[in-house]
Amino acid sequence: MCESNAFMLTDDDKEELLLEDVVLLKPEPGKIVLTSILGETRELEARIDHIDLLHHRIYLRKT
Repeated sequence: MCESNAFMLTDDDKEELLLEDVVLLKPEPGKIVLTSILGETRELEARIDHIDLLHHRIYLRKT
């Protein structure tokens, strides 16, 4: 499967799990919209820090 888990990185680079099984990441002005395989949606004032495709992880930082 191709789902990823989304994490928020803290100022000291600790990972906080935001949403599991993310299938859609949509950048919008001033925010990121994440949608899980079950249809759960989260809107966050964040930017993409990096995406680890090998380990299916999305890392975001607050803006």
